[in-house]
Amino acid sequence: MTLLDPRHPFFRPLWRRVLIVALCFAWALFELVTGAPVWALLFAALGGYCAYLLLITFDPQPPDDR
Repeated sequence: MTLLDPRHPFFRPLWRRVLIVALCFAWALFELVTGAPVWALLFAALGGYCAYLLLITFDPQPPDDR
C-alpha cells in the first residue's frame, strides 16, 4: 500500500501533479517561516515523495488489467 496511487485517473493531467508537489513545498516553506522546523521537514519530505512518484517515475499509460 502506498501513500498515494499515481495510477489513479485524477493524477493524469500534468498540472494537477505539479500543483500537488508545489503545494507540499509551499506549505513546508510556510512552516519554516513560522518557526516550525519539524513540520517543515515533514512537508518537504512529503513534497519530495510526491515529486518522485508524480513527476519522476510517473507512467502516463494506464495499467493493462486484461
